Amino acid sequence: MPGPSNTLLIEGSFEELADELSHYLDEVKRKQGDNNTAVQAEITPLLEQNQKDEVLKKLVTGSAVLNSAPEKGQATVYMSSYCAIEFIAAYNLLVHLVRQSPNLNIFLPKICHNLSAPVSSSPTNGPGLALSVLATIFNILPQDNDVRYHVFLAILRVIRSSGSFELLRPQLKNLDDWITQWETDEEDQRKLYLTIAEVAEEASEEQQSYLYLLLALRTIPSDEASSPEARQLSIRALKSALSYPTHFDFQDLTSLDSVQALRKSDATIFELLEIFNAQVLDDYNDFKDEHDDFIASQDLPDEILVRKMRLLTLASLAASTQSRSLPYQHIARALQIPSEDTEIWVIDTIRAGLVEGKLSQLNQTFL
Repeated sequence: MPGPSNTLLIEGSFEELADELSHYLDEVKRKQGDNNTAVQAEITPLLEQNQKDEVLKKLVTGSAVLNSAPEKGQATVYMSSYCAIEFIAAYNLLVHLVRQSPNLNIFLPKICHNLSAPVSSSPTNGPGLALSVLATIFNILPQDNDVRYHVFLAILRVIRSSGSFELLRPQLKNLDDWITQWETDEEDQRKLYLTIAEVAEEASEEQQSYLYLLLALRTIPSDEASSPEARQLSIRALKSALSYPTHFDFQDLTSLDSVQALRKSDATIFELLEIFNAQVLDDYNDFKDEHDDFIASQDLPDEILVRKMRLLTLASLAASTQSRSLPYQHIARALQIPSEDTEIWVIDTIRAGLVEGKLSQLNQTFL
């Protein structure tokens, strides 16, 4: 994963190393039964003419075959020398060669694309191998090089495919600094945030997913608040906030222009948001009666929504009471629960951080 900047120390001239890598690419292709192309033969005249970028184009194009190269070192006899190359070493050699070009930014995206693809020669260890190479690429680039953005997107794709969100988590604290260093525009920021949100969602990291979905929404300019993309993302964020069992503060959504735009384009779901933002369980039940099957049609979990509304209703009741105590019977009536369950719901509401106080079993009140 990304870390401190480092360097690749590989000895040999460009010509020698390019020839060695091209031979290895041809060897891997031949072992797969592909005898139609010979990278070494294609680059030899280009090397003689000192056309390094043309050589690199051939090597980078042919490097897709590395994803089927052996994970461990494989010995081959070449020009009376013993050459041992493995997946990571081969990619590091390619990166070393590409770094010698003034057009580095042309070649690295293709390499990152290849590394994002499955490593067929090692399905189990493939993601780790790919991440190792991608981390090397990320760390050898200057901090303000915007190609780092594309490398990081490739890292995210590998993490998503391998379900290894824990590798990403410690890096997220650096994201704001990276975005500043790369001078990333709003559209690219949105793409990055959405990719992280999707990685987190697939890892069942609901809170992280919602956080980055919200950040993506904040990159949408006010004059685009009613655009199809803004509408789609706003509905997605709204559903996520409603469905997440421990999310109770909806001001982060209602403050966004794109979410406010739903008042006109999607009035029903906006009405539902307003109920969770400032109303109580009775209002939610009235909503369901008025909009039959709407909750189910939106794939919203009614059981979770009812529970959240009960907790929010108790919080609202506690905030609006004129006295310092709430009788159990008032709580039970407002939450539409058996009176014997009152204490359980009060405790859950306290644990959710929505109210503070203590229970008096003697007086049957919440103080």
